[in-house]
Order: sequence, then C-alpha cells, then structure tokens
Amino acid sequence: MHLKIGDFVRFVDENLEGYITRIIDKETIGVTDANDFEIPVMASKVTLIHGEISKNGPLATSTPVNIAPEVFVKEGVSLGLISDQHISSVAHFHLVNESSFTLLASLTTERNGAFNGEYSGIVKPHSSTKIYVANMSDIQLWPKFRLEILFNTKGDVEPLSPLIYHQSIKGKDLSVSKVDIPLLKTKGWSIRLDTPVPVLDAEKLKNSFFK
Repeated sequence: MHLKIGDFVRFVDENLEGYITRIIDKETIGVTDANDFEIPVMASKVTLIHGEISKNGPLATSTPVNIAPEVFVKEGVSLGLISDQHISSVAHFHLVNESSFTLLASLTTERNGAFNGEYSGIVKPHSSTKIYVANMSDIQLWPKFRLEILFNTKGDVEPLSPLIYHQSIKGKDLSVSKVDIPLLKTKGWSIRLDTPVPVLDAEKLKNSFFK
C-alpha cells in the first residue's frame, strides 16, 4: 500500500485515526490525531480510508460549490491554506477556483532534489479541492510546490496560458492576517496564483490625455 503525506488513515490495532504528516522512513510514518499529537507508527499498522474528520462524524467528503454566473469570469485562481478544525497543527492546502474555467491541475512536490506527485485532477468552475496536507510545525521543512494548471471551457472563450507556480511557502507568507475564503466557508491564508486583470479608472485615463 502506497501511503503519502495527507492521507487519512486508521490504526489497525487501536481506535485512532488521523492524517499522515510525516514520512519518517520506508517503514515508519507520523500520524497526527485529533489531539494534535503526532504518533510514530509502522506503515503496516494503519489502513487507508477516504474522507476527513468532521463535526458530523469521523468521516466526511467535501462537495464542490457550484454557482451559475451571469458573466464568464476569467480570473480568481488561488491557493487556500486553512487549519484543520479539529487538529490545529494540520494544514490543508486547497486549490480555489473562482473563475468560470475548468482547471486541469497537477501538483508535484520537490524536497532535496526528490520529486513526488501529490495531486492530479479537475477543479470545476467556482469550486475548490484539497490538494495537499502538511504539519504546521514543520513549515521550515515544507517542500517546494510545482503546481501546473491548464484552463478549459466549452464556451466560446479563448483559454488562458498555462499557469505554473513553482515556489516554497515560508513562514513569512503566513505572517499576514487570515482572510475569508468563501468557497472554503472559513478564514485562512490565500495565495493568489493568477494575475488580476487591471481595472481602468476612466477619470484618470481622461486626465492623462489632457496632460
């Protein structure tokens, strides 16, 4: 069984479950439980399950929020970083798509010259999806992200150029205040990935002609 950081697992011999937040070696992993304790355990002693901890029970799957816009929105792609509501030391990374494009996304992490494919999939317009999980206390050890995104739509709209985000997230990136992330229905840190379309000020433009 191939396990990776961010997988939600249950212990075979104990009534415990949590997120994998560390790969210690080929046979041992670190699992952070609902009490924010990271527990070293043999990989063979856990079983992979789908879902996440929620107020409604031990498991819950996320449902995209679909909105029918009146106009085609060409921007609004960001990386939303939020803390787990039960395990505060666990950070969830979401690809947030506020645009009307369908996103074809691929996330690869890089650490010390080693690469690992973490996520590949489709993000529908006006929805979000979780693409990575990490331990907040290990922020200085977080890998470099290589997030590649293609834009697609069935409408008569010219697609945007592919977007590539190749960065390491540092503590200073999270030193700013949390903001509301509507599609995630909570506050968190938002890292804008695309470039906002500049808004023209008609009055300033008119004055510049007179000058």
